[in-house]
Order: sequence, then C-alpha cells, then structure tokens
Amino acid sequence: MEFALEQLYAVMGHYFWVFCRVGAFFLVVPIIGTKLVPARIRLGLALATSLLVAAAIPSAPAVDPFSLPSMVIVLEQIMIGAVMGFMVQIMFQVFIIGGQMVAMQNGLGFGTLMDPVNGISVTSISQLYLMTTNLLFFSMNGHISLIRLLSNSFYTFPLEAGALPVDHFYFLVSQGSWMFSGAILVALPAVMSLLIVNFTFGVMSRVAPQMNIIAIGFPFTMVLGLVIIWLTLANVMPQFERLFEELFILLDALVTKS
Repeated sequence: MEFALEQLYAVMGHYFWVFCRVGAFFLVVPIIGTKLVPARIRLGLALATSLLVAAAIPSAPAVDPFSLPSMVIVLEQIMIGAVMGFMVQIMFQVFIIGGQMVAMQNGLGFGTLMDPVNGISVTSISQLYLMTTNLLFFSMNGHISLIRLLSNSFYTFPLEAGALPVDHFYFLVSQGSWMFSGAILVALPAVMSLLIVNFTFGVMSRVAPQMNIIAIGFPFTMVLGLVIIWLTLANVMPQFERLFEELFILLDALVTKS
C-alpha cells in the first residue's frame, strides 16, 4: 500500500488538530479537568473522544504538520477548546459564589474548606452547593451533552475556519454578569430569609436595649441559617436545570456567533 505525502499529512493533521481542541476542553472543563482525575485518565478520555469525533467529521485540509500554518491551527484549536471549557467553568462558579453569599449572611463565612476541584479554600456552604451540583451534573448526563456539543462544534466551526474572532471574546467576558446574576438567584431565598431574621433582631435590640443581641443573635442566626439552607436546598435543582439550559444556549451562541 502506497500513500501520497499529502494524504499522510491530512490524516496526521486531522486527528492531531481534533485532539488539540478536545484535549484543551477536557483540561479546562470542571470535574474532568481537575486534580481529582489523574492525568492518564484525562489523556485517555481525550484520545478516545478525539478518535470518535475525528472519524465522524469532514476531513481537514492537507497541511504539513511541522510547518508554521499547522502550528497556527494548533493554537486556534487549543483556544477554541479552552474557551468552551471556560464557559462550563463559569456555570459551576455560580453555585460557589451563591454559597459564599449565603455563608456570609448567616455567619458561617469563617468556616472554610479546601475545594479539591479548584484547589482553593471556599466556604462550607459553597462546598455543599458544589457537591450537589456535581451529582446533578452527572445524573442529568451533562458530560454526554457536553461531548455532543463539542463534536458539533467541528461542524459549526471547522478545523480550517480559523481562530475565534475578537467579538467572541467580548461575548465571553460579558457572561461574567450572567454568572453573578445566577449566583444571586441561587442564594436569594436563603439570603432573604436570613435578612428577615436579622431585621427581627434589630427590632428586638430597639425594644429591649439591655438584651445582649450579639451573644444571643449570633448563635441563633447560625442555627437558624442551617435550617433555612436545608429548607432551600431543594431550590438548587430547578436553578441548576435553568442554568444548564442557558449554558448550552450560550455555548451554541459562542460557537455559531458570526
């Protein structure tokens, strides 16, 4: 069997460029791209996904894999995969920020835990919301939906299409407001309930000035805050479904945005 050099370059570049986009996506995306998942497993998932995706998408143009245009294409694919993974990361940060808002309101802001996903210290309430979000993500087949969306991006934004335009990055930066607004909606039921409790203690301090509100109100607010968090934890499910749908709309707009 004899192969032309152009055909060999096309096959090598096709699979390698697909691997660059998929690998960058798995490196940035939450849960899979964290330190909890060993590098060998991430590499195996990226290779397996790249082989399946590359066999289903149109062939790439024949470019010398060791030339400067090939290196430019590699950087473009890494950029596209990293941007898509970063969008998913924003959705998970919504619940971390929402948990921090609730923790600061009920006096548990000093109770921090090491977040193994991001490698930083977060409040215990944020860790609770994050673990709940992770379980919901896999129970709703979110990982399968993300892989399907990643494979569809090769049709809407092929390998030879070039890098993301500048307006795509402006669109990505503008989603920071979506992250904070989503965090406020996640924390709003618990924050409003705790605000009513603090308002009640403020009225009590005016009615009975001799009462030590700090000694009584601080532990009472913490205990009542835990009860409120337990009662409002069911609100995480509909919020996650809504944010999950909005995430795919934003990802689709990011890839197909002209």
